[in-house]
Amino acid sequence: MKITRITSHVLQYDLPQALGYSQQYYAKRSAHLVEVETDEGVTGWGECFGPGNVALANKGIVEKVIQPMILGDDPLDRDVIWHKVYNLLRDHGQKGMSLQSLSGVDIALWDIAGKVAGLPLHKLIGGAHRTEVSVYGYGMMLRPEPTNELAARFKDEAASIKDNGFAATKMKVGFGPKDDIALAQAVREGVGDDFRFMVDANHCYTTSDAFYVGRALEDLDAYWFEEPVAPEDLDGYRELRAGLKVNIAGGEAEFNRWGWRGLLEARGLDIAQPEVCALGGVSEYLRVLALCHAHFTPVINHVWGSAIAIATNLHLLAAMPRLPGGLHPWEPMLEFDTTGNKFRDELVPDLPSIPDQVKTNAGKVSIPTGPGLGVEPDRGIIAHYKVA
Repeated sequence: MKITRITSHVLQYDLPQALGYSQQYYAKRSAHLVEVETDEGVTGWGECFGPGNVALANKGIVEKVIQPMILGDDPLDRDVIWHKVYNLLRDHGQKGMSLQSLSGVDIALWDIAGKVAGLPLHKLIGGAHRTEVSVYGYGMMLRPEPTNELAARFKDEAASIKDNGFAATKMKVGFGPKDDIALAQAVREGVGDDFRFMVDANHCYTTSDAFYVGRALEDLDAYWFEEPVAPEDLDGYRELRAGLKVNIAGGEAEFNRWGWRGLLEARGLDIAQPEVCALGGVSEYLRVLALCHAHFTPVINHVWGSAIAIATNLHLLAAMPRLPGGLHPWEPMLEFDTTGNKFRDELVPDLPSIPDQVKTNAGKVSIPTGPGLGVEPDRGIIAHYKVA
């Protein structure tokens, strides 16, 4: 079997209203799918993290840089291919967009391997430690509104996520420490005293401001404080973890095993959040997961993207060993963006609705069982929304 073509499909549509996080607002929803074709008619699908113009740039890396390196290679030699591409790109970037691009290709190669073997991805990895996984509802995105209006919306949205059966919820912050604390108080009011909520800062604080917000989150009994400071600030992460009771989470902006080694050795994380569509794909995710567990750091994957990303992460969560074990072990959760996303809801018609499963199954969803990722995107949807 040989790789005959690799195609990037960048999809996009206008959102009904702008959404945002601490770094920017965005008015378009986008997705970057990667299709790997073979001479035996088996096709694999993957996804690259990175929206908008980043996706357009990554398309060039996938098709103009990575594709010529591996045309004619056996797609089942995915570890050989991974190291070949990484070594040839090492002089041009060991992190960032080159790894995002490689991630989409690598995921597609695992999809091909599963289809050839007739096995789901989690079986290729080593089997399912669980057949269903809890889901937390991610919402409360920022909008350019007065804080009091945003707080009222956050309170109602958080209550709705809880009422719809999700196991926990997560909010955004980014207006400044005092306003952000007010937003967190609104979310706590919305979900009540005995429901987990998490706070995602997208690295917007200095260490001192993160301490100020983190102490307030302790009083509100937040479950974790995500990306409180810049991902490069390993000392800040370590200081925050040592000085706060709230769990410190992060890692979505870290890449490959070498970047993760430094982050974990800094001892700055209570919860690791690797992003499989960015850090190097399934091949590198498995190495990062082993590193996390070697440092006794539990993992809850970062998930952002289309149905392809969600399916990939469901398999990875199924195959994740419990850390530690026991009769009532700590369990990972699936991150689920509750805002509208056509590339999640319409791209794979046969993928069971996650919100429907959550509502009827005590906040849990089942793991796909078909070969590879177990999902096939609708080419009509791809053609309709494709911009590059």
